[in-house]
Amino acid sequence: MKISDCHRATTGATAWLRIRGYISTARKHGDDVLTALRHAINGNPWQPPQPDPT
Repeated sequence: MKISDCHRATTGATAWLRIRGYISTARKHGDDVLTALRHAINGNPWQPPQPDPT
């Protein structure tokens, strides 16, 4: 339950922060947030590009 912009349970706060981090990262990479969320819900989450090892 959310009360005054705070979460009572740690699990709820952790889930909220993970989603916010996912959205923020997708946005920083210039990807459409709704598309990234749709893919995540369908089991194919967006991932940032891997750095070139060379």
